[in-house]
Amino acid sequence: MGGVVRGVIVDHALLQHGNGEPDNNNPTLSLLRKLPFSNIRTAISYGLPLSADQVNLLQAMADLHSLQCLPLTASSMDIAPREIAQAWAHNSGTILYLLPNRDASPKITCTFFSIAPGADVTSAHNKSNRIYMDKLEELPLTICRLNKKAISNDVVTVGYIMKPSREEDFAKRGAFPMCATPNGLIFLPLTFKIPISTQLEEVDVILHKATDEIVSIELNSFSEPSYRIAFTTGMQELQRNIENHNHCFEVDPLSSIYPVLDRLTIQQILLGLEDLNSGGRCKVRAPHFFKVDRFDEPDLVQRLRDAKLSVPSIVKPQVACGVADAHSMAIVFRVEDFKDLSVPLPAVVQEYVDHSSTLFKVYVLGERVFHAVKKSTPNADILMKSSEINGLRPLLFDSLKSLPTGTGNQHSGGQDLCLDLALVKEAAEWLSRRLGLTIFGFDVVIQEGSGDHVIVDVNYLPSFKEVPDGTAIPAFWDAIKKKVDSKAMKQASVAASHGM
Repeated sequence: MGGVVRGVIVDHALLQHGNGEPDNNNPTLSLLRKLPFSNIRTAISYGLPLSADQVNLLQAMADLHSLQCLPLTASSMDIAPREIAQAWAHNSGTILYLLPNRDASPKITCTFFSIAPGADVTSAHNKSNRIYMDKLEELPLTICRLNKKAISNDVVTVGYIMKPSREEDFAKRGAFPMCATPNGLIFLPLTFKIPISTQLEEVDVILHKATDEIVSIELNSFSEPSYRIAFTTGMQELQRNIENHNHCFEVDPLSSIYPVLDRLTIQQILLGLEDLNSGGRCKVRAPHFFKVDRFDEPDLVQRLRDAKLSVPSIVKPQVACGVADAHSMAIVFRVEDFKDLSVPLPAVVQEYVDHSSTLFKVYVLGERVFHAVKKSTPNADILMKSSEINGLRPLLFDSLKSLPTGTGNQHSGGQDLCLDLALVKEAAEWLSRRLGLTIFGFDVVIQEGSGDHVIVDVNYLPSFKEVPDGTAIPAFWDAIKKKVDSKAMKQASVAASHGM
């Protein structure tokens, strides 16, 4: 072997329509565009017989997906590797060259060979240096296997699954390298387009954003959480296979994620923060809240009083994520306006905290805790005044999109709000233990006057992109590695106690 994979060349014929034209919508193009984020040079090759128009179309397709185009005089194993080595003379490592296996099965031949500056190409025509694939989707798995052999079988392989836009956001920041991180992790994107069982054979630990795979959530069911949530067929298959592969486990299992999907459950859990509070410092707490099944409840005013709430209040769907309207919310300024609200039911009515238009986003990556400061909605008096132009009608919004934010000095008491970092770290550790989560985030607002640190939202596997990549990404890797090491120690302890 000549080192880890540093280059991939895919023959253009593997990316064509049936009519021989380049297919810009070929789903494997999104697969190829992941590779450069792992410092794997990636190109589409073509032979000189292509017309100028076809070459232009191919170049446009490559440019669209941040790939290169590489002209070759021939695709034979005797000529192409040497031309590739000349074109990529400054590269060093293993190169994969993928060609269609015409009129044969498997459909793709992947030849791998080593290149280095000033060195001859070796083993390009050696049959032992060929791998056969039925689909291009097998490419990441192939790279993973080759890299593990080149480095060491002791590396930890992290299989991950999430929606493409989220994956690309992480990958662009270097979070998911296919070659080893400094602490020995290799990341493998999992796909439902090839058997999950085959992929899990190479995987030690699984990182997923399961909410990206939710079909529906039924909160009115009396059954256990795992039966209330319907996942995609692919996610169900992944869970079945995790149960059958004792060697691999999830960084954050579904059982730890379920409470974060339900705003009522998480609010009830946050009530336990009271145990952290002691005299001589500000408090950390949950906002006041109550659940509502109907907005025309006759005793709604009394329920507001009982919950220590007044208007304005913020109204959120009980379902926190995974469905289309989970982020459809409202700020209500008058009690009589509850009855006509369009927020999905059941809902949680939550305290609107005067917080000087300042939101602290806290990110927990294993044992490390980071925070970022963001502008937020104005204090209640300013918000109500600005809403008078609309007759104080409820302010409807999508929490994933823009909200009205305060400007200038929003402090009613003339005193700067300062985040108590020690208190926030205590709260992070408490939540990690209580929820059993490794990578998660929560939002804190500081109440004017009291200085209470109020946790208004909790989510898992956040993007943490407000934290500089040079700090956040190594902490992210470290959190995963420590989870793997902790699991291994527990398994060793159990084995020792049973005399194994």
